[in-house]
Amino acid sequence: MAKKAPRRTAERIAQVTLALFNRFGEPNVSTTLISAELGISPGNLYYHFPSKDALVNQLFDQYEEAMLSLLDAAPDVRDVEDTWFFLHSLFEQVWNHRFLYRDLNNLLSGNRHLETHFHAVLERKTLAFRQMLESLVAVGLMRMDADNIETLSASLSVMVTYWLSYEYVRNPRQAMEPASAGLALTRGAQHVLALLTPYMADQQVQQHLQALTAAYSAPETR
Repeated sequence: MAKKAPRRTAERIAQVTLALFNRFGEPNVSTTLISAELGISPGNLYYHFPSKDALVNQLFDQYEEAMLSLLDAAPDVRDVEDTWFFLHSLFEQVWNHRFLYRDLNNLLSGNRHLETHFHAVLERKTLAFRQMLESLVAVGLMRMDADNIETLSASLSVMVTYWLSYEYVRNPRQAMEPASAGLALTRGAQHVLALLTPYMADQQVQQHLQALTAAYSAPETR
C-alpha cells in the first residue's frame, strides 16, 4: 500500500484537530488525544506540527483567510436579502472555527500569533460592517449619519465576535455541538438584524426585514 503523502497527512491532522477543538475546547484537547483519534503515533503528529500552538496557528490561518475573503464582499451588500446572507455567512465562518471564540481570551493570552492577527481580523470586521452600512445608506435602504455608522459598526462587530460565548453560557453542554449550529447561527443573525431595523428608511423596508427574519425564525428552547 502506498504511503500517504505528507501534505495529505497534515491536512487530515488539521481536520481532526479542528473537530476536537470545536467540540471540546482547545484547552481540553491534548496532542495525545489528537494522535489517538487519528490512529497515529505522537512522533508522527510532531513531525507535521511540532507543538499544539503550531496546530492552533494553522487552523487560525485557515479561518483568517476564509473570513477576510468573506469580509471583502461587504461593499456589495445592497438590499435586505444581501444583508441577511452576508450576516448569516459571517456566523457560519465563526461557527466553523468556534473553538477560537469559545476560548478567545485564553488563546490570546498565550499565543502571540493569535494576539496580533486576531486584532487585525477584528479591525477588518468592523471596517466591513462600516462598508456594509455605508452601502445600504447609499442605495437609500437605511438612514444614518456618520456617527451612527461608526457606533453601529462597532456594535455589530462585538455581537458577531461574542455571540457564541453568549450561546455557550446559556447551554454549555450543548451549545458547541454540531446539532446546535442551525439554532445558534439563526439566532445570531436575527439579533444583528434587530440592531439594523430602527435605521431602515421606511416602514415597508422594516416590514420586509422583519418578515425575512421571521421566515428563518428558530425556537428559543432547546
